[in-house]
Parts: sequence; C-alpha cells; structure tokens
Amino acid sequence: MSKLFIVMGKSASGKDTIYKRILECNLGLKTVVTYTTRPIREGEQEGREYFFRTKEQLDLLEQSGKVIESSCYYTIDGPWYYFTADDGQINLATGDYLMITTVERYQKMRSYYGEEHVFPIYIEVEDGLRLERALQREREQKQPNYEELCRRFLADCKDFSEENLKAAMIEKRYQNIQMDICLKEIIDDIQRERSML
Repeated sequence: MSKLFIVMGKSASGKDTIYKRILECNLGLKTVVTYTTRPIREGEQEGREYFFRTKEQLDLLEQSGKVIESSCYYTIDGPWYYFTADDGQINLATGDYLMITTVERYQKMRSYYGEEHVFPIYIEVEDGLRLERALQREREQKQPNYEELCRRFLADCKDFSEENLKAAMIEKRYQNIQMDICLKEIIDDIQRERSML
C-alpha cells in the first residue's frame, strides 16, 4: 500500500508554497483537493486550492456517506466548513498522495486510512514572522479582512497547541526559516518513506 503525505501548519507558515514546491519536484505524488464552504479568494481557482461548495451541498454529501472528515470554523462571516470527501481521488492501491490539512483533520484521515499509510509534514515558523507574512498577504486582497486574519491567527494557537500535536503523535517539525533547506529535508523524508514500502 502507498502513502498519503499530509502537509500541515499554522496560517502563513508557508505550507501552501511548500506544497507547490514539493509537487514541482516531480516525485510522482498525486494531489488531493479538499472542499470548503468559505468564499473563494482572489487568485484561487475552483478545483485547485479547494472545491468550493455550499453548506447545502455538504449536507447532501454527508447524507450519502461521502464525507471522510469535516471541521467547522466560526468566523466573523459565519461558519465555514472544510472537509474531505470520499470522491475517488484517493486510492492507496495505485500511488502516493500529497494534501494539505489541519492537525484535527489529519487525525481523522489517519483513522480512516490507517496510521501506517499517513505521514505528517508539520511546517513551523516563529509567530512574529507568521504575523508579518499574514498581514502582507491580506493587504494584497481587494477587500482585506484583518478581523478574520486576527481570529485565524489566534485560533491557530489552540488548533496547533502542543497538546494537540502530541495527541496526533506529530513529533517532527520542519522549520521554515529558509525555504530551500526546509524543502530539501521534507523531500528527503518523503523519498525515505517511499523506499520503505
């Protein structure tokens, strides 16, 4: 059986960039696009960052037993759901996969597919630097939402607490101080894990 490599990290930790850089390394990893009910952001595309769905569409998927895991975040714009659907994207008999998610959702994926098939890639960045990056990214939006940025930043402290990381059995942290060094360490670990299959 193959591996599902899951990239995680607090907001503005660089996880999206690292995810893209891993794919650029042509390791033959298949991608998994998850779902969300939040509004699409400027620069995003349907089916690339997420599949954007309504809450009613999520409810229908849940009723048909197609939702592997889901999480709800109560934002200043109302509840936003993020979820993974059993939609045929993941087949561990046919290859290795790469996706982005949270610690809580990683645990659910590990329970669903088996811990021996799910490998965590937890990206870490000093909080002050993360906040600078988050502010810069928000300034680039047509309608910056600084209140939501602050809510997300503070929520990360709870979501990625040491207690939660320990409960998820995530021990290794990839320090994203210098992107190329961090990326090389991740690629080396992915290749090592795949060679063990």
